[in-house]
Amino acid sequence: MEQNRSYHYQIMRRAIDLIDTQPETALSLEALAAVMNLSPAHFQRLFSQWVGVSPKRYQQYLALDQAKDLLRERHTTLATADAVGLSGSGRLHDLFLRWEAMSPGDYAKGGEGLTIHWGWFDSPFGPALVMGTDKGICGIGFASETGEAEAMTDLKGRWPKAAFVEDTERLRPWVGAAFGVNGETTPLHLIGAPFQIKVWEALLAIPSGHVTTYSDIAGAIGHPKAVRAVGTAVGRNPISLLIPCHRALRKSGGLGGYHWGLPVKRAILAYESARLEA
Repeated sequence: MEQNRSYHYQIMRRAIDLIDTQPETALSLEALAAVMNLSPAHFQRLFSQWVGVSPKRYQQYLALDQAKDLLRERHTTLATADAVGLSGSGRLHDLFLRWEAMSPGDYAKGGEGLTIHWGWFDSPFGPALVMGTDKGICGIGFASETGEAEAMTDLKGRWPKAAFVEDTERLRPWVGAAFGVNGETTPLHLIGAPFQIKVWEALLAIPSGHVTTYSDIAGAIGHPKAVRAVGTAVGRNPISLLIPCHRALRKSGGLGGYHWGLPVKRAILAYESARLEA
């Protein structure tokens, strides 16, 4: 099942590239299927299994102005999210996340005395490197754009003094919950500076299929002028997907950056939007 999900993303990734080369033209099912070397029926079936809408509708979600449409139609103002009941609903696969933050003092030690288990897993968005402590998942990185070696170096560099142990089976139940396979709770262990954790906590309040802006996040955490610092903290989020940094956009409607590659960010946003609609 995991391999199928990763395979589906590779097909979607090629579709994204193709759509980007012809942004003004809606490609037919037959044309897209031909480029993927699949029959139209098979291609349509893969789309339905992966995202739940037609290739034509998915193209609309992947359009270059998708971010502006999301800001106009599904913009979550975090200051009022709790009041309207958004903060705990609609996360990817309706996951229930529980999280615990490392103390500032322990964070300053760079992970000294901490054992972090790691493993590679297939995900809906390509190969995923997952890391976790005894308390929960502390890192998820996607390697489809960066490559596996760079993803490993990147995440290990967050906690340079920690001990890293490969242990795929130890992480598998949490990973199954994270990617919506087993329906269990996903525990998270947030390892960051106090300001970063405030930003990541705000990201957790954005429902799946919705977006917010960096300036909204800055206001929600009580630092309205710290938009640049918020952007940096969003980019340093170590737990991709589950702490949804992909749902933070520029106020102008631009996608902004994404640590693991903009094609991955666009695919995740399109995936969530389409599933919300479906």
